[in-house]
Amino acid sequence: MTTPPPPPPGNGPSPDDDPFSKPQQPQQPQQPQQPPAGSGGGSPYDSTPPPYGGDPYGGGYGGADPLAGMPPLADSGRRVLARILDMIIVGVVVALLSWAFGWTKVQIDTAEVEYGTTFGRSVLSAVLYLAYDTWFTSRTGQTPGKMLMKLRTANLDDGSTPSVRTSLVRAAVLWLPFSFCCYCIWTAICGGWSFFDKPYKQGLHDKAAKTVVVSTG
Repeated sequence: MTTPPPPPPGNGPSPDDDPFSKPQQPQQPQQPQQPPAGSGGGSPYDSTPPPYGGDPYGGGYGGADPLAGMPPLADSGRRVLARILDMIIVGVVVALLSWAFGWTKVQIDTAEVEYGTTFGRSVLSAVLYLAYDTWFTSRTGQTPGKMLMKLRTANLDDGSTPSVRTSLVRAAVLWLPFSFCCYCIWTAICGGWSFFDKPYKQGLHDKAAKTVVVSTG
């Protein structure tokens, strides 16, 4: 009696280890569609298209809806509330550190001192917001604000938690202009884009990172 050989060793942790990844569906062979007689080749809309029209980024999803098997997209209003909470949390820390460094007032009324003080606050703000957003998003997809609003950031292609690199790209698009030039105007434009974006309700930072925000409850 022979025993079967042991299975080959694995190649590291599986993507399935991420509890938020959507389940992989078995691939079904696609049957070629024959255009009806006399239709002159048929229309790409002869059959019912997927709900969201496939992947606009050309990511090779085979024309299927990337959101299939994922939680519903988050309401844009709840996203705004989550963002305001995160801004308050980090803003308090920025204010306290600025006070500690003496950046809350300009003691000498010269342009040079004013510029140095403003730039120092901008650098501090950028570093803290980038670190905050990147760290929380790459761990669970949830900043404290999103956790309170029951939201989560997910990769568009498979629903998994974004990597550190993806989270950093997303945070940089959102927070660098905010910190150095545009302040709340850029945040309103970048995040407010989700109110009008179709089909994935993405902000500009989501488009850059290819992420979406979904509801967890």
